Amino acid sequence: MFSTSLKGGAHSWFTKLPPNSIDNFVTLLSKFETQFATNKLYHLTSIALVGICQEKGESLRTFIDRFNKVAMSIQNYSPDIAMHHMLMVLRPGPFADNLCMQSVASLDELRKRAAMFMQLEELRVFHNQALAKVSGEKSKEEKDRQG
Repeated sequence: MFSTSLKGGAHSWFTKLPPNSIDNFVTLLSKFETQFATNKLYHLTSIALVGICQEKGESLRTFIDRFNKVAMSIQNYSPDIAMHHMLMVLRPGPFADNLCMQSVASLDELRKRAAMFMQLEELRVFHNQALAKVSGEKSKEEKDRQG
């Protein structure tokens, strides 16, 4: 009866077991857990935040979004622990420098300050792209005049 209740990979695995290899329920349970241990849902802990670092060239917005996604999926989430981890893994730069000069009291305060630096970072990228476009147009005009 048991084998008829299984579907997919579990049914396939069960039917391939050697005959008479299961003599009781404890043996079946042990073999099943060993076979399907990697499919088990694991709950994240705050240790998962340690592995998240701001990558070279990664924008502050992208990093904080990625960090927050993991932080929000942590069981027994603690804003204080999340804030500590975030402070430890930020890439050196204007935002990290600002946090060193003026500490924050809460994760909400950290996020508000980060929002200001995200806007500055995005404005700087926009400004650099605009300058590159203008420079490119000037170069083209100079080539046209020379050619």
